[in-house]
Amino acid sequence: MTFPRDFWLGFWAGFPFLLVIIPFGVVFGVVATEAGLNVSQTMGFSILVIAGAAQFVAVQLMVENAPVLIVLATSLAVNLRMAMYSASLAPHLGQISWWERAVVSYFMVDQAYAASILKYDDSPEMTPRQKLAYYMGVITPVCPTWYIATYGGAVLGDVIPPTLPIDFAVPITFLALIVPMLRSAAHVAAALVSIIGVLAFSFVPFNLGLLLAALLAMVTGAEVERQISKRRVKQ
Repeated sequence: MTFPRDFWLGFWAGFPFLLVIIPFGVVFGVVATEAGLNVSQTMGFSILVIAGAAQFVAVQLMVENAPVLIVLATSLAVNLRMAMYSASLAPHLGQISWWERAVVSYFMVDQAYAASILKYDDSPEMTPRQKLAYYMGVITPVCPTWYIATYGGAVLGDVIPPTLPIDFAVPITFLALIVPMLRSAAHVAAALVSIIGVLAFSFVPFNLGLLLAALLAMVTGAEVERQISKRRVKQ
């Protein structure tokens, strides 16, 4: 099968993410099995949810015996960024078929969005088909590796030395994604408010402080963007 040039451009853009995807997935596999999930449940979690941050939060809350509604609400809050990703990608991929949009929505992961939206913004001449090919290229090395790494962590968790610092992948992953995307005052303001909010609400049980911080960050970003737009109209 011959893949278009844009697919390979996306593939090589997504390939470096493997440096953090592999340890990230292994860590989740280890954490999930240590929390009491078997290999099948752990793999079902990664395949059906395919959202590392939400998976970690959900497992932690389940270990703390949090109510089911709290687990679902907090996981949903962590994944609210996916709705913003979708809204951001709609002008670029809204013209492709419904089943292609369904595939994109399933593979809506941070790495794919970050790499793709930067490419789309820098290459406005790309057609929707080219943009889709690029997106599929990005997820090709990322998502299968996430599944394999999760399985490896779930199966080999007891073999991995406790002193091996593979948990570095979790914060590094999000730093690598967030920093290149802080392109406007709204982005920076939302990021700062989220950091301050997480610290300020750290005392709230069941990690609900994360939910509050996320909501404050989104409101802040939207308000900053609104104020900037008003100033542009006046000028």
